Amino acid sequence: MTGNTLFDRLVAAAGSTWHSYTRHDFVLRLADGTLPEAAFQHYLIQDYLFLLHFSRAWGLAIYKSETLAEMRRAQAFVAATLDTEIGLHVEYCRGWGIDTAAMEAAPETLQTIAYTRFVLDRGLAGDRLDLEIALAPCVVGYAEIARERLADPATSLDGNPYKSWLDMYASSDYQALADEAKAALDEQFARRGGEGRFAALAASFTAATRLEADFWQMGLDAAR
Repeated sequence: MTGNTLFDRLVAAAGSTWHSYTRHDFVLRLADGTLPEAAFQHYLIQDYLFLLHFSRAWGLAIYKSETLAEMRRAQAFVAATLDTEIGLHVEYCRGWGIDTAAMEAAPETLQTIAYTRFVLDRGLAGDRLDLEIALAPCVVGYAEIARERLADPATSLDGNPYKSWLDMYASSDYQALADEAKAALDEQFARRGGEGRFAALAASFTAATRLEADFWQMGLDAAR
């Protein structure tokens, strides 16, 4: 990845850690259709639990906001997650034979706990930029993963049960959301940051990326 946005610089600073996440074996096997269904189902359940904490994180972003425009942007993410994304996730999981009761009864794995609490900790200890840096590998990373996999000739499109997942994150709506998230990082870095903060932000971004890779590995391990 090349570019001069803050996100591009963070990816460059993360080095090989970024591709260990975006090109994890879970992702590659999802794209070619060989991912075990048990791995994907386990991931879906834990992703539901993650989304609950994701909503909490955007709620925290409202508190951490300094302007009305920032508060409204965070509120829109809270509403989108609670009112739309979780509902879509529940419906998607139903197609895989997983109902809401099963997801709510499932214990959080250590990987889910580690990543979600890391995000919330960065937001509580730091400012809104810290929080959104910790969220960026998820928000923007999923868009990059879907776009890259669908452009890869190795990806199976016919008869792949996971193609709908790729299509969801490659959609114009989600790609626009990811672009908005990257632009917000640039705006906040200019206002709240400065080069003196870059090293600490890069370390946080890399840690979140590593935790995302662990989340994929959690799915694979469940199918063994």
